Amino acid sequence: MNGRLEVAEYGRDDTPQKRHHENEVLSSRETIMDRDSRPGYKVAGIDRRNFLKGTGAVVAASTLGTAGGKVVAQNEPKVFTKNLVSSDPGKIVLRVNGDEHELTLEPRVTLLEALRIDLGLTGTKEVEETTAAGADTVLINGKPVLANSRLAIECEGMEITTIEGIAADDSIVVGLMQHDAVLCGYCTPGFVMALKGLFNVNPTPGPAEIDSALGGNLCRCGAYANVRASAIELARRGGEN
Repeated sequence: MNGRLEVAEYGRDDTPQKRHHENEVLSSRETIMDRDSRPGYKVAGIDRRNFLKGTGAVVAASTLGTAGGKVVAQNEPKVFTKNLVSSDPGKIVLRVNGDEHELTLEPRVTLLEALRIDLGLTGTKEVEETTAAGADTVLINGKPVLANSRLAIECEGMEITTIEGIAADDSIVVGLMQHDAVLCGYCTPGFVMALKGLFNVNPTPGPAEIDSALGGNLCRCGAYANVRASAIELARRGGEN
């Protein structure tokens, strides 16, 4: 019983150790306050209070100017009245997987949000609201782009391709399946789109080019070797099934 009581007392906030520590902190604070309040207290020959007052005056003088006897703040932020984007929702047209979609979106909406929430194309994945994992990779005008790094309004008039626009018998998809490179599958859309962008440009990439293309894609299951092997084999066949 005594042992339990001692443990309970030790775990409380109001312990001798804690009170001793708090007293030390208060004592040190009071010492500093008493020292600073002493008349004529100086450090290295400099009066601390006068030093602070002097530096404050210098800063104020450097940021303020006079115009006709009137004090005017310098370097005031400019007020831009042109080329501003309203924060109100507006209509845009996104061309996704060959189809045009008219959407009403706020300017702050990312392409990833528009695809997943407004168009229901959830194959493009979101990973902790960042673009660090590559699971949000799509093709914009044939090039791999992280959908969470683009605003939807930026992509108007561009050709957007998501994983839903890739055929199930596409050579990249088939290759990943054959090499057992699809485990949980969450990151797979990003790998497919990254490889699609690579093979669109070069149907016979070398290992270094493949590694570079996949460098921004993460796989928590650790299927990197399988993904790489499938891409190398596909490159040997010239990118064909």
